[in-house]
Amino acid sequence: MAGDFSQDALILVAHGSSENTKSSELTRTIVEFIRAQSIFSEVACAFKLEEPKIEEATDLVNSKRVFVVPLTISEGWFTEEIIPFQLGLRSKDEVNFSRKGTVGGKELIYCKPVGTHLMMTDIIIDKAVDIVRHHPFPHEPRPDETTLIIAGHGTQQNTNSRKAIEAQVELIRARDEYAEVLPAFMEEMPLITDCYKNTQSRYIVIVPFFISDGQHTVEDIPVLLGEPAARVQERLEASQPSWRNPTERKGKLLWYTDSIGSTPQLPDIILDLVSESLR
Repeated sequence: MAGDFSQDALILVAHGSSENTKSSELTRTIVEFIRAQSIFSEVACAFKLEEPKIEEATDLVNSKRVFVVPLTISEGWFTEEIIPFQLGLRSKDEVNFSRKGTVGGKELIYCKPVGTHLMMTDIIIDKAVDIVRHHPFPHEPRPDETTLIIAGHGTQQNTNSRKAIEAQVELIRARDEYAEVLPAFMEEMPLITDCYKNTQSRYIVIVPFFISDGQHTVEDIPVLLGEPAARVQERLEASQPSWRNPTERKGKLLWYTDSIGSTPQLPDIILDLVSESLR
């Protein structure tokens, strides 16, 4: 990591959840991990739906230079509109905003979301390979007989929200390792619910391109894939995975990984984005 940041602050910004506070655990854990490295003078986090709130972010630290990294997947409504507005880098009616500005006497530098980092391609592939290796039933399928699906939320509020997923689909497709590489979304076409009819292969691996294992990844998507909601809740209450790997449904055998946020490279990605913001 280039540069001396010993006099600077780092703030990680995430969405959080009013229904599932476990979704913020990853963010808080990464804050503690980076804080222990003593790279920055201060390390904190802020959320849209949990405390502390994004609009309070600059009050959490005393450093004169503050780097803000969105712990999110893509550029979109949350990262281009909500966060800059609540940080004071954008007025409500502005179309564009600056990634650098002075707020409350502090120099704010707003970095790119972690999901846009180039390392994400290898992380997605590693997730897909590991899940079938750890659950090789009836055998471990080869990539060239498997469809890899990268799943995301999607939103009609900002078309940029799907770009990070589509970019990864193209990058992995260009490697020509998997029979198919497809995107799928909770709220946009192609839908996650249609994955069985949209794929040619018998074997499917779905990687949820989300930072944390929150409600979307452990509850909503398994239900969209056909798991009864009551069964999902029973498994969660018993501290079991909400999806059994692999599950056969509609003539397909489907493996479902955890979110990409569990990768150990995430702190390094955050630090790299900080350095990149100065270049």
